[in-house]
Amino acid sequence: MSSITAKSSIRANRLEAVRPSMILELVQKARQLMADGHPIIDLGIGEPDFETPQHVKEAAIKAIANNETRYTVVPGTTTLRQAIVAKFERENRLNYRQDEISVSGGAKQVIYNAMTATLSPGDEVIIPAPFWSSYPDIVAIAEGRPVVVDCPQGQRFLISPEQLNAAITPRTKWLILNSPSNPTGGVYGPGHLEALADVLHRYPHVHILSDDIYEHLMFDGRRFTSILNVAPDLQDRTLIVNGVSKAFAMTGWRIGYGAGSKDIIAAMNVVQGQSCTHACSISQAAAFAALTGPTDFFAKRAAAFEKRRDVVVAALNTIDGVDCLTPEGAFYVYPDCSGLIGRKTPAGRVLTSDIDICSWLLDEHHVSAVPGAAFGLSPHLRISTAAATDDLENACGRIAAACALLERVQ
Repeated sequence: MSSITAKSSIRANRLEAVRPSMILELVQKARQLMADGHPIIDLGIGEPDFETPQHVKEAAIKAIANNETRYTVVPGTTTLRQAIVAKFERENRLNYRQDEISVSGGAKQVIYNAMTATLSPGDEVIIPAPFWSSYPDIVAIAEGRPVVVDCPQGQRFLISPEQLNAAITPRTKWLILNSPSNPTGGVYGPGHLEALADVLHRYPHVHILSDDIYEHLMFDGRRFTSILNVAPDLQDRTLIVNGVSKAFAMTGWRIGYGAGSKDIIAAMNVVQGQSCTHACSISQAAAFAALTGPTDFFAKRAAAFEKRRDVVVAALNTIDGVDCLTPEGAFYVYPDCSGLIGRKTPAGRVLTSDIDICSWLLDEHHVSAVPGAAFGLSPHLRISTAAATDDLENACGRIAAACALLERVQ
């Protein structure tokens, strides 16, 4: 009689370092509570609440009518890549060729393609924390090693030149910069970027991934600055990641793009060619219309987000135990909730982490936020301001009322 062996797992070892998205889990839970009839205010998802511009929607409809429904070339249509080249020249004062542009199914796929195409097992990627939660997981899937550098509120959540210098080793392949930042709204200004570039000049083996997806959401009169504007000689080892999701409210259209050296882009295209082949042809037509059409609404939308930011920051800073820095861009606030840790709810539950706080706020007070644990720096909450002002005021009122019920534990 033959022996029976235990069934082996189908999951690859590389997934052991990857955790399910805490953000998506919380969003799913919040939506289920909504479906069950609970009055949830969802401030967990990072998605603008404005509509896709009408001329973009019409371009997609026209593309369908014109039967633009067949395969495109892997890096994206010639017309869209040319529009991206023109965008960089017009808006960022940067010069690229078409073969230095790759279009993908969202900015996340651009990053995935880049890490998969360039990382060998054990290569290191420096990721300042707080970080967008996908960065370290994408690096891990590509069998690289995330090197997380804590950047607390006292330094406005930005990596310092000294921290960068200390984190670099012979195995460092990439530094990831995200400005304006998800989850903090932090912005790297020209002086800060120059200081980081001074460090990077000493280490020619280190590449820079600059995630600029929130570039058009800058507040208080600030202007977006790329690291290549202050250090153009770094262009050959910089990959700029961007897309139409945030600026044009096109999250579901799934169009992102990368701009980098011909070698990096060619390697990324190899990965894309053997995965999704190319981004959706209809979405590419829509993105072309977005990048070549009117953008006068950018300022109006940024102003709306700035006003919402002011409402939320002011309200949160009236709550005992909460300290909220004023973000300089994007549509998030990232308040420090350390003053709430250790307090007890009316039901007798002691809050021991930002995860506990978010769970308690959602279950008992019907406000959905994301714990700082999802972004690598606790105890904080990420609150999206991409919601109507009335909802934001209502949510802050609920949070304040909830915190007032907490009891200090002796």
